[in-house]
Amino acid sequence: MSRWLFDLGNTRLKLAPLHADGSLGAVHAITHGQVGLEQALAPLLPARAQSACVASVSSADRTLALLQALGSRFASISLARSTASCAGVRNGYLEPGQLGIDRFLALLAARQLGAGPWLVAGVGTALTGDLLDAHGRHRGGMIAPSPASMRMGLHQAATHLPLAGGQATGFADNTLDALASGCEWAALGQLQRSHARASQLLGSEPGLLLHGGGAGGLAASLPLARLVPDLVLLGLARWARLGSSDPSL
Repeated sequence: MSRWLFDLGNTRLKLAPLHADGSLGAVHAITHGQVGLEQALAPLLPARAQSACVASVSSADRTLALLQALGSRFASISLARSTASCAGVRNGYLEPGQLGIDRFLALLAARQLGAGPWLVAGVGTALTGDLLDAHGRHRGGMIAPSPASMRMGLHQAATHLPLAGGQATGFADNTLDALASGCEWAALGQLQRSHARASQLLGSEPGLLLHGGGAGGLAASLPLARLVPDLVLLGLARWARLGSSDPSL
């Protein structure tokens, strides 16, 4: 495989080869801190390849470390950026570059999946929701803490509250289940309210796309949602083929 895609988030790195027909090869995920980056990438990547496309919402230090690790393997590396328009999507932000690249790429992928309209929800460090109408116009978005970030915030404020554990059962009879229920229900309430507001704004119900590491935990409670775990990589594939205008790094 001569072209590879890299989605660098705050928790993990996802990567996949890009086939000549625009489809993704096998997707691999590397959790930050499990092993050294070079050691983790070595068995997955060819010794030499044509190009790498990188999308990063992680820190500058972590992004630089990835670019350095890829530099000896790839003839060219491009860094995806949010622009005013790309691949049939018009960015709704007043300053297009402020829209997180993961959110922008997810919109590109949503547009490729169908005309929509779509409410595109990412569940990672943050819970995000972006509305894309049937004409490819991004109508804006929202950002809130994800269930995992809610738990972390509660733990930081009150260390006796555990970071993880429990089942989202509703009105719980123990602290662990109460924490899991409250954080999950808060996220579900945000998504349901966003979907209702989107339906009012558009005059029709948008489809709901879920992606991100925490999306699977919410999908079971959202029967109309479509779970697309690799939505950002799919959008990056589209950017690499149609929207890449940045010079190689």
